[in-house]
Amino acid sequence: MQPFLIALQFLTCLPIRLHSMPEPRLIGRSLLYYPLVGLLLGGMLCLLGMALGNAATPLKAAVLLTAWVWLTGALHLDGLADSADAWLGGFGDRERTLAIMKDPCSGPVAVAVLVLLLLLKCVALWTLLEQGNLWMVLAVPVLGRSAMLGLFLTTAYVRPGGLGQALAEHMPRSAARMVLGLILLVGVAMGVSGWIALGIAAAVGVLVRRSLVQRLGGTTGDTAGALLELVECAVLIGLALLG
Repeated sequence: MQPFLIALQFLTCLPIRLHSMPEPRLIGRSLLYYPLVGLLLGGMLCLLGMALGNAATPLKAAVLLTAWVWLTGALHLDGLADSADAWLGGFGDRERTLAIMKDPCSGPVAVAVLVLLLLLKCVALWTLLEQGNLWMVLAVPVLGRSAMLGLFLTTAYVRPGGLGQALAEHMPRSAARMVLGLILLVGVAMGVSGWIALGIAAAVGVLVRRSLVQRLGGTTGDTAGALLELVECAVLIGLALLG
């Protein structure tokens, strides 16, 4: 139970309080529960969408996206912003890229990327709501956090002392493969929409991972957060186009 609470505390703004600092082993195991946290977030968004009833669709989409950002504390948006600045300002240099990611300030590239991503998410949510496919939102946070699990499973962690070091070092790899396999089976069982969502998530994951390995030799916490946001956005757009 504690690994799930660790994941919930780290990935959301829900009022979770741990009695003591968790052991590294438990922090590593918390990665296994990231998709479950995603399922919880997706369920909360779907319930909120239903609670909004007959409100205007653009307003519902904006409220849902606002709740989405609030529930996650904009944690992964911060990672995306840092990664965007670093990728442009790093000029292909590994050490410069890592250094820029540590800078708490955001440049115009980060701002532009965040605005465009949130715009795309909002319009995709708007489209799904108009199509009566709000339930599809349930899968999006799951796949985003599954992509993060897959990234830590397959990619070296390159920032010693970073937030993700305990995750990377103590993650039970066989159990992680089982979790990802279960998500794959569930997605396939969902039919065409599930296949498309899985395919988009996998394609984005492979492309981002390739870029990370080429530039950094692995991943960091910021780039893992960036991957999550890119996967969520791409899957949302794909499902909206599908509907």
